[in-house]
Amino acid sequence: MKLSEIVHHLDLKIEPSPMGMDREVLGGYCGDLLSDVMANARKGYLWLTVQSHQNIVAVAVLKDLAAIILVNGRIPEEETIKKAEAEGIPLLVSARSAYEVAGILHGLGVGGEGN
Repeated sequence: MKLSEIVHHLDLKIEPSPMGMDREVLGGYCGDLLSDVMANARKGYLWLTVQSHQNIVAVAVLKDLAAIILVNGRIPEEETIKKAEAEGIPLLVSARSAYEVAGILHGLGVGGEGN
C-alpha cells in the first residue's frame, strides 16, 4: 500500500512537507526504544512511536523506513522536522494511540510486528 493511501485513511498530519508519499509500505513496527527499533524494524516499514527527538530520524534512515508516525498527538521538535526534511524521511502525526493506529493499519492489510 502506498504511503499516501495510509495518510488518507488515517487522516495523518504531514510534517514538514508531503515528500515520499509514493513509497510502498511493507509493514509496521511499534516501539519507543531506539535500540529495539534498530534491531527489529525492517526496510519499508512504518514506525509508530511517541518519541519526537531528532534521533528517530537517524534510526529511520539507518533502517530505510518508509515513514515515522508520531502517535498520541506528539508534536515533533523543530530539530526533528529539519532533520527529517534534510534526510527525506516522511514525518507524520496522529492524535490516535499506537494501538489504534496499528489496528487500523492491520485492518487495511498492512502487516508488521512490534512491542
